[in-house]
Amino acid sequence: MPAYLFLFATDALVMVNPQIIRLIIDRGIAGRHFYLLAELVLGLLGLTLVKGVLTFFQGRWLEQASQGVAYDLRNTIHAKLASLSFSYHDQAETGQLLSRSVQDVDRIRFLTGRATARIVEGLVLAVGTACVLMAMSTRLALLALVSLPLLVVVAVRFGGRMRSISRAIQNQLAVLTTRIEQNLRGARIVKAFGQEDAEIGRFDRENLSWLDLSQRAAVIQSMNAPLLILITNLSVVLVLWVGGRMVIGSALSLGALVAFTTYLGQLVGPLRMLGMIAPAIAQAAASGERIYDILDTSSEVSDAPDAVVLDGVRGRVEFRNVGFSYFNRYTVLDDVSFTAEPGQVIALLGATGSGKSTIINLIPRFYDVTSGTILVDGHDVRALTIASLRDQIGIVLQETTLFATTIRENITFGSSAATPEAMVEAARRAQAHDFISAMPDGYETPVGEKGVTLSGGQKQRVAIARAILKDPRILILDDATSSVDAGTERLIQVALENLMANRTTFIIAHRLGSIRRADQILVLDAGRVVSRGSHEELLNDSPLYAEIYYQQILAGEREHGIPQEKEA
Repeated sequence: MPAYLFLFATDALVMVNPQIIRLIIDRGIAGRHFYLLAELVLGLLGLTLVKGVLTFFQGRWLEQASQGVAYDLRNTIHAKLASLSFSYHDQAETGQLLSRSVQDVDRIRFLTGRATARIVEGLVLAVGTACVLMAMSTRLALLALVSLPLLVVVAVRFGGRMRSISRAIQNQLAVLTTRIEQNLRGARIVKAFGQEDAEIGRFDRENLSWLDLSQRAAVIQSMNAPLLILITNLSVVLVLWVGGRMVIGSALSLGALVAFTTYLGQLVGPLRMLGMIAPAIAQAAASGERIYDILDTSSEVSDAPDAVVLDGVRGRVEFRNVGFSYFNRYTVLDDVSFTAEPGQVIALLGATGSGKSTIINLIPRFYDVTSGTILVDGHDVRALTIASLRDQIGIVLQETTLFATTIRENITFGSSAATPEAMVEAARRAQAHDFISAMPDGYETPVGEKGVTLSGGQKQRVAIARAILKDPRILILDDATSSVDAGTERLIQVALENLMANRTTFIIAHRLGSIRRADQILVLDAGRVVSRGSHEELLNDSPLYAEIYYQQILAGEREHGIPQEKEA
């Protein structure tokens, strides 16, 4: 690596400098040779300039290399997080992941750059200086180097103490990041419930914990650097005392003693730097552990070694005796079986916690079944590549997720190769083109974080346009429209009808229209399918369906002023 070649060259010049100083004193000054003195001083100046140039390129290349490491590491972490299954993200805290992806990576970057270079520089100078000092005077060299083992012991003990407290500091910093992220995300709720002071208090308590840990680390660090310098300076004092007596006794030249102390002075700098770098090394070690906690995590959902690509999809979906438990503890589905033929609409109905959302999460393999099998066109979904399976599934949920970019990029998300004409046609079919065109920047209008600049109905129609553009064979809908007015609801229903045409569709039913268009309604209770059939069949045969229908569906639509059709 060029940076380290320049570092070794710089260290070589550092080793030469004291010898030039020795010649200046012993031959130039003591020998009263003016021209030799001038030549040696100019040579020393030249070496200083060359050292400056080498140090510049060394620092530049070291920084480029360390930034490259950080770049690769961030990409690796992001790719890993993107590949991990929902079960991992269900338990992980966003603030923790942000802290590890940004702050911990930056500490690794420092370690792989300047910190490592300073360690290598210190080792090279220590070994080189020891060899030169032994050659100049074994007696003085032993006095000078007797403190090295003690320095190593102090540095190692300090590193061990700093490593544990650094991990605690970084974990607490992640807690702070999580608290800030949650407060920013829930700012409207915090204000709506008048909890600003309470949240400020909670943050202050977490911040105080971080401050306490940081102050403890500062105390440890403030003790370490002076101790290293004290031990090193004791060696210098011994060398000056013994070496001075040797100069007086003519056993050593004055230039040699000055060179000797210069070598020791050059060692003090790297050792002092080691004292400052040691905390960073400890922090980087803790950061490495936290990062590898992510990188070493295995995804619970992954492609099988012999996974095949799903092609020529018709859209037949079959659940065979499917069971599912979150974290292998909380049973959500138990022996669920049904078949959705190509083009059919399957409505899922049930109380909160009955398993509706789990069913739609299992189809695209956001989670894997605990027992039983899910088949798409006769293929076990676990035998298919995840990418090809999800490429054939479109999802529109009640809580629409939009990214803080333009409307165009949100619609084409997942369909980047789509033409502008195809995108506009998808927006037209989603009943979104008119309101998009009325905006000042049209399709280039930024939507803000989570689409905050759009209404609920507008966000949902953008999401529908995104699904239409993807053109999937299997569709998953949570078609709740309780947050929109009747006019917007009609537009959304038209958009949904356009989207559902000729696709196998699963709907979590919240509206009478969704129930009536369903070819099959599955009524779930406590994770089991307790009834199935058409709307009319279930009204007559299923007391649970009738109860949900009258108490939730009809009552909800009347509450929002939606006209009711007469029952046959």
